[in-house]
Amino acid sequence: MNVVSQELFMEIEQKLQLGQYNTLEVIKELDFGLYLDGHNGEEILIPRVYVPEGTKIGDFLTVFLYRDSEDRLIATTLKPFAVVGDYAYLQVRDVSKLGVFLDWGLMKDLLVPFGEQSTKMALGRSYLVKIYIDEQTERIVASGKLEKFFDQDLVENLQEGQAVEILPYQYTDMGVKALIKESGKYCMGIVYKNEIFKELPLGEYTQGFIKKIREDGKIDLRLEMQGFDRIDTQKALIMKKLEQANGTLPFGDKTDAEIIYQAFQMSKKDFKKAIGGLFREQKITLGSDSIRLSNHE
Repeated sequence: MNVVSQELFMEIEQKLQLGQYNTLEVIKELDFGLYLDGHNGEEILIPRVYVPEGTKIGDFLTVFLYRDSEDRLIATTLKPFAVVGDYAYLQVRDVSKLGVFLDWGLMKDLLVPFGEQSTKMALGRSYLVKIYIDEQTERIVASGKLEKFFDQDLVENLQEGQAVEILPYQYTDMGVKALIKESGKYCMGIVYKNEIFKELPLGEYTQGFIKKIREDGKIDLRLEMQGFDRIDTQKALIMKKLEQANGTLPFGDKTDAEIIYQAFQMSKKDFKKAIGGLFREQKITLGSDSIRLSNHE
């Protein structure tokens, strides 16, 4: 529900924010929609199709503000996939002489000018972009030239082995490029091919770990913890699954790596290290095609 109380509204800063959510008062009603108080005498239209049922003059609506093709401020209760300041993985819906237009969840598509494309963007494909307001036109646009928006001080503050949120966005010959998000700041890293042992969907945030920070500031990523901490986590997972399976699981050294990943979300190499550790700790026994809890024999 997008209608809020007047008490809540009074706590909200009344400065309009283009490309963000704003809470505004309904001041006029017409057949084609409502007008909202944009402050300083400005009235902002919210078309009838986006008006919540039962809304009346004096109510306050939380709306997203953008500009239409004639540069007029328009309000909507639709929620775009991302707002100004965000990075988003969006699909190209149209190509024109101005640039490409991305689907970002609104009726009006999001423009990436040709000058803001790091590579030529193709119809139907998806790309990671930064959404921002162009200072010259005061319009919401997007850029594929991500590096100019990155926070260099984030690289300096990251630590090897640190867990971070990553957004894989592009396959390359070396591996997968990924956006790194930490404490509201962003930079870029890469997960090399030999570190990828599971499906890595593009455009979906997942957890990653800083493997190495190079002297040139480039960052190598991995999808799992390094060293003993990771293996301890894998051992705990195997023990849990054994307990859930009444003490026996049909996996061994010769089990296919893909089957192991589907069951445990770990590489076969890590699986073998984990069961080897559990065997040495006398917590499990090993068969040719099975593992069993020692206290279940």
